[in-house]
Order: sequence, then C-alpha cells, then structure tokens
Amino acid sequence: MLLRLLLIWSLNSLALIAVASFVPGIHVDGFLAAFVAALVLGLVNTLIRPIFLVLTLPVTVLTLGLFILVINGLMFWFAGSILRGFIVDGFWPAMMGALLFSIFSWALSSAAAQLLVRKHGKSNDPDQF
Repeated sequence: MLLRLLLIWSLNSLALIAVASFVPGIHVDGFLAAFVAALVLGLVNTLIRPIFLVLTLPVTVLTLGLFILVINGLMFWFAGSILRGFIVDGFWPAMMGALLFSIFSWALSSAAAQLLVRKHGKSNDPDQF
C-alpha cells in the first residue's frame, strides 16, 4: 500500500516536471519541489476540489461538465500560489497545466499498472493500480 502510494506520488512528480517543460507559464525548481507540489496538488484535489464541485454544480450542469476544467485549473493555480518551488504565472497557464498534468499522470499511471500486471501476472481490473 505504501509502496503503491510512493510510486503514484513519484509518477505525478514526473508528470509535473513534464508539464513545466511544455507550458511556458509553469516553473518547477527541481524534483524535490515537484515532489512537494504533487503532494499539495493531491491534498488540494482531495480536500478542496469536492467542495468547489458541489458549490458550482448548477454552472457545471449548464456547461455540460466543462466547468470542471475551470475548477481543475483553479486548483492547479492555487497550489502554485502557496508553494515556493512551483510557480504558475496565471489562469491560462494553470488551465493548460491542469489539462496536461491530468493526461500525463493518467498515461504514466496506466503504463506503470500495465508493467506491474505483466510482472506479477494477476489483476482482475486493468484500471486498478
């Protein structure tokens, strides 16, 4: 369980470094800063994001769910505003960064899950990591 958590945390850190290299308005000072930023992003998405989702439910329904992208961007921007080694320059870099971070972390987690399934040879659900 702990090893799985550390693996996901490390993969999210790598995804954050990749996002910083693709999006001009996002800066990460190194792997340690990315590691801390991945932790903060995880906590923000676990604790604060559900509150925003419930409060903005009418707008989310009116936009057919597209407002969730704005919420993700705001959470990404918020995490960048409270950390020193992780800087997000504005709203639009936060939007692009949140989108790319989701794609990169999904791809890395899926690849790692496939490798672990091949190595251990057992899994009932290929989406479960």
